Amino acid sequence: MAQTLSMAEPLLLILAMDHRDSLERELYRLTAPPTAAQAARIAADKLLVYRALVDAAAQLPDTARPGVLVDEEYGASVAELAQHVATLDLAMPIEASGHPWFRFAFGDSWRSHAEFFATDHSKVLIRDNPGFDASDRNDQMTTLATISRWAREAGRPLIVELLVPPTDADLASVANDAARYDAEVRPRLTVEVIHAMQDAGVEPALWKVEGLETTADARSVAAAARRGGRDARCIVLGRHAPADRLDHWLQAAAAVRDFVGFAIGRSIWWDALSELLAGSIDEAAAQKRVAAAYLSFANDFLAARAAAGE
Repeated sequence: MAQTLSMAEPLLLILAMDHRDSLERELYRLTAPPTAAQAARIAADKLLVYRALVDAAAQLPDTARPGVLVDEEYGASVAELAQHVATLDLAMPIEASGHPWFRFAFGDSWRSHAEFFATDHSKVLIRDNPGFDASDRNDQMTTLATISRWAREAGRPLIVELLVPPTDADLASVANDAARYDAEVRPRLTVEVIHAMQDAGVEPALWKVEGLETTADARSVAAAARRGGRDARCIVLGRHAPADRLDHWLQAAAAVRDFVGFAIGRSIWWDALSELLAGSIDEAAAQKRVAAAYLSFANDFLAARAAAGE
């Protein structure tokens, strides 16, 4: 069974910045592989975000454990620093960025890269839906089961970041309304995908799932994670949602004991880095804005958790 946080351990509040392909295209507006100077700029900005996290972490209560999810490609300097901070959870991705189906970031050398830094968690990003091609789904799950076994044996608890995009049929069932798909269809499909992955031998410590509109749906997803007595928990991902939407998802999840935190990325640092790149703010101001945004979501989750009596 999966390894995970014990119930006595602090809530896990991760700042995610393992973005690579989308970062290059959408934030830095690159249309070709980055030059050495462009790559250095991306790495420097990730280091700025990390410094903001360190600033914010000092203001968290003992009931919360800060974390950082960062890639090796642009975040090696962050990982080098974070692995030596005992009070900080370091997670790193195994997947290549920008592909619809899972691919290893470093091909056959993935194990050596995944074991190079002293990570607390390894992470895989997965897109799945029961309506997707059965052969592609089976191939992906077979690979994930291999990673899951490695994670258990290597003592690097696995985070599965699960995205459940709609099929055309899913959208047709809700009159092509994406919001209705999120609210009415995706929770059920998320449970189905988790069950299928478990049956295939995928046993993460944490399921990083898209936000859920109701606490009832959060309970259903958490129950799926714990199915059959599994020792697994859930955290909420950000999906670059507006702050009010993300706060709603955090409140819905915080009332469920087995939702033990979040992993939020672009909603925390995207705007600050955009303004830094535009020259409208300096590095000190950008760092303060990132720290403030992280703390805002952290405090909202912790307050909702306390209000729910969890």
